[in-house]
Amino acid sequence: MPKSGIRKIDLIRSSTFSNLCGKNIYLKLECYQKTGSFKVRGAVTMIERLGKESRKCGIVAASAGNHAQGVAYASAMNQISCKIIMPKNASPAKVAATRSYGAEVILEGNNYDESSLIAHQISEKEGRTLIPAFDHPDVIAGQGTVGLEIIEDLKKVDEIYVPVGGGGLIAGTAIAAKSLNPKIKIIGVESNAFPSMQKSIRKGRICNIQKGHTIADGISVKSPGKLTFKIIKEYVDEIVVVDDLAIVKTMFLLMERAKIVTEPAGAASLAYLISNKKKITHNQNVVSILSGGNVDMYLLGQVVAKGLMQTGRMIKIFIELTDKPGALKRIVDEIALANINIVEVVHDRLSSNISAGTAGVYLSLELENKEQSKLLVTLFDKHQIKYKLIK
Repeated sequence: MPKSGIRKIDLIRSSTFSNLCGKNIYLKLECYQKTGSFKVRGAVTMIERLGKESRKCGIVAASAGNHAQGVAYASAMNQISCKIIMPKNASPAKVAATRSYGAEVILEGNNYDESSLIAHQISEKEGRTLIPAFDHPDVIAGQGTVGLEIIEDLKKVDEIYVPVGGGGLIAGTAIAAKSLNPKIKIIGVESNAFPSMQKSIRKGRICNIQKGHTIADGISVKSPGKLTFKIIKEYVDEIVVVDDLAIVKTMFLLMERAKIVTEPAGAASLAYLISNKKKITHNQNVVSILSGGNVDMYLLGQVVAKGLMQTGRMIKIFIELTDKPGALKRIVDEIALANINIVEVVHDRLSSNISAGTAGVYLSLELENKEQSKLLVTLFDKHQIKYKLIK
């Protein structure tokens, strides 16, 4: 294990998710790691293994997020000059966090691929060592310390679920875990918008994903690494996919039930377990790696709102009323009788879909549970109030 400030992250058993998914769900909280992600493990390992001449020349890396912060932190700990190339549209919060570790941040390129090309050019021109995000033996070895810690804390492990982007984390975890216990099943979880590793394994060759959209940007990788693909093909038992709806629900449940904040990619493995709980055999010891916690605050607000809606505790409705005094009050009174909280009211007279002499009202309502929403519907039907649920 590298010594430059890397934390040994405890493995915790979650009663909440054990009851929800089956028995014995353990969480590996890499969201509590230095810089908020497992990425720092690989960065520190590779940088600490550099020779004197490489250290003098400095390092360079391309990243839009977690890898950037991990490399910047590792270079600061080893007092090595560091340049990080980030896309122009990178999150300001992640740019600021990377700079806070002392790295020189250069905003060039419209996406990761363009930034990566610039990082390669700087490496060749200035003699800096390029620190790849996943496709390097030292980086994979660093990520493998996650697997070693899991086995150290839990002797009997049946399955480990790992988020998969480029494949560095699962490659290292699989080698480490299976070297100690070959019977452990390793399952990778990708976004269904970027199933590049799953597709590559099925085809038997590296495949690219041209397009896709997911909130889990940490695992939205168009093409897996050559080395990680080779390792995963040999050591990993299965690659599965999960959608954004499941990820949002899981992030919400982690915050509300466990007081744990993860980024979307970090919640992917647990999201798969929750949405596929029938596949878990009771009494199995199942580990879910929560790989990171660097979530954008604006996105976090959306996750809370959408999580409330998914769990039936917030609904949005549209009502068209006669445009007369007291019409809205009658609706509000009915809602109050149901002991439902009004979060937001938007009054609309001008839209083309609103008839003359009427007013449209959008109401966001906070509920205790789905049963309360049924009571509200009953009240509306009783008083012949026309409404439409907005999804």
